[in-house]
Amino acid sequence: MAIDIGDKLCGSREARIGSVTGYWGTLQALGKECSTEGCPGERRRCFSQASSCPATCALGQLAGINDAAIVHHSPSGCAATAMGVGSNLDLLAGALGRPRNHFGYTCTDMKESDTVFGAIENLKEVIRETYVRYRPKVIFVGASCVSGVIGEDFDGLIDDLKEELPVAIAPVHCEGFKSQIWATGFDAAWHTVLKYVVKAPEVKSNKVNIIGFTQGLSWNARADVKELLEVVGLEPVWFPASSTVEEFAHSSEAVATISTCSTLGAYFGVGLEEAYGVPYVRSVPPHGIAGYTDFARKLAAVVGKENEMEAYLDKDLAKYLPQIEKVRKELEGKRAMVAMGPGFGFNYVRILQELGMKVEHLSAWHFDKQYDDGRRPEAFEYLLEHSPNDFGLSVNDLQNYEFMNILDKVRPDVFVSRHPGSTVWAMKIGIPAYCVYDEYNAFGYKGMLRFAKTLLYIIVNRSFPDNLSRRVRLPYTRWWMEQQADKFLEIAEEV
Repeated sequence: MAIDIGDKLCGSREARIGSVTGYWGTLQALGKECSTEGCPGERRRCFSQASSCPATCALGQLAGINDAAIVHHSPSGCAATAMGVGSNLDLLAGALGRPRNHFGYTCTDMKESDTVFGAIENLKEVIRETYVRYRPKVIFVGASCVSGVIGEDFDGLIDDLKEELPVAIAPVHCEGFKSQIWATGFDAAWHTVLKYVVKAPEVKSNKVNIIGFTQGLSWNARADVKELLEVVGLEPVWFPASSTVEEFAHSSEAVATISTCSTLGAYFGVGLEEAYGVPYVRSVPPHGIAGYTDFARKLAAVVGKENEMEAYLDKDLAKYLPQIEKVRKELEGKRAMVAMGPGFGFNYVRILQELGMKVEHLSAWHFDKQYDDGRRPEAFEYLLEHSPNDFGLSVNDLQNYEFMNILDKVRPDVFVSRHPGSTVWAMKIGIPAYCVYDEYNAFGYKGMLRFAKTLLYIIVNRSFPDNLSRRVRLPYTRWWMEQQADKFLEIAEEV
């Protein structure tokens, strides 16, 4: 299964790699049912609460490029992504001392009349004005459901403007209605970058492409990553947060590509590997003990520095393992539930198990049976082989009414998620919750210790969720909580 960066678009995860947003069962059942040749089909719902959108994921990632501009061809409401861009990424760029004056996020503000008469001329004017105001090195033109439904000709637009404007204009085909899996937006963004920004290598460097989300919340972790790479003589280049168009253009010259989350970075990593021969390091994600060790060893193998890396890991583990074991004794036997995207979800289940905890249930926002290289996710494979217990597993696309029903039945000692909007709901029913928003939270042995200490603190000091649960009236009745969550999808299949 190859990635063709010459294609107009990359296609949805459902169509391309068989991903699903509806499943109910257990870890081992999913492992037996699902292979690269086959997998349980999508089990659809007859009711769906608010989720997220591929456009938000696609343009949110591209907004991290400091000298790029985004033109969102959409109604103004779709451009709400710009609010997060304007705060988090501006602060990150300032903290790193990187100029962001060439970045702009504009919107064509499509109206009802545009759905009848089209708005391509308005789009051209907005692109021209965006260039005049910000002078970016590339302009990403993001699609929306409205522009997709009426069939606006993005490729013809590029032909019309390429002679007029001295800057690359790159269409991002991220229409929300084309995929129920919002991670498809990540793929759409990387496909555009691979096609319009990355250049053929001129000379190889000692750089490593690191694909992540914000990549700036944990400054100590940034230092830790640099220290790890120095062991094998490499330098990090962080994508996309506060990166530049020039850095992306030379990403094909890197020694390797790594990612903190395969759901996010696999498309770009595999695409670079297939198009330009840059090795994509396929490892268990670098969090916790087993993940960090596997990642470090496989990265070292790329440059033939296995001995140097082993010496570094032995020294680092000897320093932190006794402290981790001390916290592990206090966490051992505690029960947990995890709700995250699949890249982090399977990974954090393993981390909790490494701390001696019993994971009762994982709710993944979607499930990828494979990535674009045809391989199953490493974190999923690891759990199938090493999980000390089987546990409930549901795929529910951020459907709050489903995982609240499960939470109420499982009643774990702690609920671990990556989204603030879900952790607050656990606390409303008196369950301590940990929002793992920082992707480097449990990076390496030092990060594992930090994560374990914080987790123990949250479980022991539970006065806030206790008090909150006594004062909050839930929108979910006791009747709803008593329903069988595995029936939600079965009902939908009959509709």
